[in-house]
Amino acid sequence: MTTNMARELNDQQKRRLEELEILEKSGIKPYPYSFEKTHSASEILENFAEDVAESYASVAVAGRIMAMRVMGKASFFHIQDQDGRIQIYFKKNDLPDFYDNLKLLDIGDIIGIKGHVFKTRTGETTVYAKSVELLCKSVEVLPIPKEETNEDGETIVYDAFQDKEQRYRQRYLDLIVNHSIRDTFVKRSKVIRVMREYFDERGWMEVETPVLQPIYGGASARPFITHHNALDVELYMRIALELYLKKLIVGGFEGVYEISKNFRNEGIDRTHNPEFTMMEIYVAYKDYNWMMDMTEDLIRTIANSVNGSSIVYGVDLKTNKTREISLTEPFARIPMQELFEKYAGHSIINLDREELLVKARELDVDVESDASAIKIMDEIFGAMVEPHLVEPTFVIDYPIAMSPLAKKHRTKEGLVERFELFVNGKEVANAFSELNDPRDQRARLEEQAKLKADGDEEAMIIDEDFLKAIEVGMPPTAGLGIGIDRLVMLITGASSIRDVLFFPQMRPERSN
Repeated sequence: MTTNMARELNDQQKRRLEELEILEKSGIKPYPYSFEKTHSASEILENFAEDVAESYASVAVAGRIMAMRVMGKASFFHIQDQDGRIQIYFKKNDLPDFYDNLKLLDIGDIIGIKGHVFKTRTGETTVYAKSVELLCKSVEVLPIPKEETNEDGETIVYDAFQDKEQRYRQRYLDLIVNHSIRDTFVKRSKVIRVMREYFDERGWMEVETPVLQPIYGGASARPFITHHNALDVELYMRIALELYLKKLIVGGFEGVYEISKNFRNEGIDRTHNPEFTMMEIYVAYKDYNWMMDMTEDLIRTIANSVNGSSIVYGVDLKTNKTREISLTEPFARIPMQELFEKYAGHSIINLDREELLVKARELDVDVESDASAIKIMDEIFGAMVEPHLVEPTFVIDYPIAMSPLAKKHRTKEGLVERFELFVNGKEVANAFSELNDPRDQRARLEEQAKLKADGDEEAMIIDEDFLKAIEVGMPPTAGLGIGIDRLVMLITGASSIRDVLFFPQMRPERSN
C-alpha cells in the first residue's frame, strides 16, 4: 500500500493557497497562457523622457512582484523582469474591476500591466496601470531581504539570501532574489558567443561529435559508464573531444572546433565539476607556437569584448583577496623544467617514480604511495608551481610521458611541444603540436595501456579506430582545449566554478 503524503505547509503558504481559491472564485484565471509584452523594464528606464512621452503612451510590461505598497485609493508595486525593476502605479478609479484584488497578490506573483509611462513627483519613471492581469500566482514565499537606509544614507541589507549551498541548489531563487548574479551568466553567454565569432570569422567550422563513446580517450581521467540496452554494450560519457576532432582533420577539414559538455568521474572542488564545458579546436598545418599566439589573442579579445577591458580580477584563495591581473602585456612563456627548478628546487622531469616519490615527501606534497610517476609529477607541479602563476603564463615543453598525444619536441630530447596557459594559479588552456606519426602514437598508447594494467585508473586505453585514422594520415596540426567554466571564472572574477554554473553538481539533500 502506498501513501500520498503532501508536504507540510506553513501559515504563509496556506494563506497563499486560500488567496488563490478566492481569486479563482471571483473569475480570475491565475495561470493564463500568454501575455504580449511590448517593453522591458530597462528599455523604459533607459529611454523614457518627457519629450518622448508620446512613444510610451501605450506599453505592456510583465514581471515578478518584488515590492508592494497597497493603500486605499492608490498603490505602488515594483516588478522585476529579465533586465531590471520598474515601478507600477495603480489607481482605484482606473481599475474598478481589479483594484480590490491587489490585496490578494503577494511578492513573487507574476503580473502583466498595460498602461502609459510617466514620472512621479520624486522623478521615478513609472508605469501607470490601465489594466492588470495575473499571470502566475506564487504559492511559495521568496526569501526577500529587508533593506533599511541609515542616517548616513547607506543601505543596510538584512536576511539576504546568501547561503552558498542553498543558492546553488535553488538557483531559480538565487536569480530572482540576487538579481546581480544574472550578470555572471550574461557574461558567460557573451564569452561563448565571442569565441564562436572569433573562430567563424577565420573560417573554422563548428562540429558535433559523440557524447556516448565505445572507447573513451583524449585525456587522462576516469569516465562515467552507462549501458545501451538496444546494442547491449557498455558506453562511456566522453572525457574529451580530441580523438573524434582529429579524425575530422584526417578526413580533410582544415579547421574544426566544438563547444560542449565533457564528463569526468572525479572529485569536486573550486575548479572541478564532474560535468563541465570544454572547447577544443584543431587547425591543420599549424604548430604550438602559432597556437600560443592565437590563444593569447583570443583570450584578450574575449576580455575586451565582454568586460570592455583587458584587466581581469582573480581571487587569491589563500587570502581571499581580489587581485588585478592584466592581459595587456605579452604572456610569459616558460619551460616546465625552469619552473620546477625555481619553485621545487630541483629539475624533476627526468626522475624515476621512486625518486619522484621521495621528492614529493621532501616537499610535503601529499601523494599516494602507489601513484604513477606522471601523477606524482603533476601533484608536485600543482602544489609547488601553480600558485605562483598569477600573471598569464604559458608553461611550455612537457615530458613525453605526461603528454601521450603530443608531438616530440623538434630540438629538446625527451620533451613534447605542449603548452598550458595558467592565469591566477589555474589552468585555463592546454595545447599541442599534435602527434601524427602512427608508429610513435601506437607506442605511446601501448605504454598508457601498461600503466592502466598496473592500476592507474586515469591512464588512456588503446583506440584502434583512432590509430587507423592516424595511419591514413593527418597533416601537421595544432590543437587547443579551453575550459569554458574556468575562462568564465577569470572573466567574471568568480572564486568557485559553482558560481559560473547554473546548476553545479551537489550531494543530494537528506530526505526528511
